[in-house]
Amino acid sequence: MTADSNPALLDTEGPPGPGADGDPAKAGPASARGPRARNTRAYLLYVAGKLGGAIVSLFAVLVTSFFLFRLIPGDPVKQMTGGKRVSAEQLAAMRKEFGLDKPVMAQFWDYTGKVLSGDFGTSYQFHAPVMEKITEALPATLLLTGTAYVLYTLLGIWLGTRTAWRNGRLGDRLNTGLALTLYSVPSFWLGLLLIITFAVGIGPIPGMFPTGGLESGGETGFAYVVDVAHHMVLPVITLVAVGYAQTLLVMRSSLLDEMGGDYLTTARAKGLRDDLVRRRHAVPNALLPTVTLMFVNLGTVVAGAILVETVFSWPGLGGLFYQALSVPDLPLVQGLFFVFSVAVILMNTLADVIYPLLDPRVGR
Repeated sequence: MTADSNPALLDTEGPPGPGADGDPAKAGPASARGPRARNTRAYLLYVAGKLGGAIVSLFAVLVTSFFLFRLIPGDPVKQMTGGKRVSAEQLAAMRKEFGLDKPVMAQFWDYTGKVLSGDFGTSYQFHAPVMEKITEALPATLLLTGTAYVLYTLLGIWLGTRTAWRNGRLGDRLNTGLALTLYSVPSFWLGLLLIITFAVGIGPIPGMFPTGGLESGGETGFAYVVDVAHHMVLPVITLVAVGYAQTLLVMRSSLLDEMGGDYLTTARAKGLRDDLVRRRHAVPNALLPTVTLMFVNLGTVVAGAILVETVFSWPGLGGLFYQALSVPDLPLVQGLFFVFSVAVILMNTLADVIYPLLDPRVGR
């Protein structure tokens, strides 16, 4: 039997050696030092490097989340009094209660120890644990941004494929021009335009949607689901308009790079239909950069959309972050910033780890 017909021999650098007494019949198992072993070792080293980079990034986020937001002007203790006249002794007692009377570095080490144990402290304005407030607001953010993520990912890949395959035609020019325009538009400005046009009403267009919020209140059962969906229409359209444009442009550019490949010419020469060439050969290879973008965007699903949630008064993590900045509520701001950053770093790391499995050329 030849090496070509024996898969076991493909994992070795040579045939198995003889046994201890030189008898080929007592030969031991094949050595695990072949190409596959080298590839596995290289991949594990690649993964270890990415995980190490993620740990360094998390530490940098920890430092940044503590020191950056202390540059925000305003005294959080005075903000907590709500403008009431409070004596200096009471202010000092409040600072001591929240640990603000300690030196900055002492506060940092206290903060680091608590974060590593999962404790982000107590919110100044809500007087509740930060993690509790994050947990309460997380479902609303996941509902809004998760729905938008699925829609703009599918729409961007589909339209990006079609526009690239019909490069230079009228549909390609229109779709690409619209995508470039929407990608350049600030999301909060687009949201305001949608509120003015379709919530308040302008000219012959009546107000058809709520101006903000998650629900109207007082609804139960299926009526509640319909009410929430009604409130989601405008913010979801805002997020989809910006997100699909980015996905379309990346998918289109990647597919255009693949269309000149020799393997596509070979596939056509074999008599395959054009749609099969696109679907089975070109699109799978062109999806690789888009997959990376999908994981990056998946990290921002948890981070929410601060400006869009604020414009539409959506009770999610983005709106909560805006409220915390206005005080400033340092524990809540720091906790939200850390959670946002961890989500993005984890998704980026996951994309880096998966990418070599999709394209073996990466990580070598």
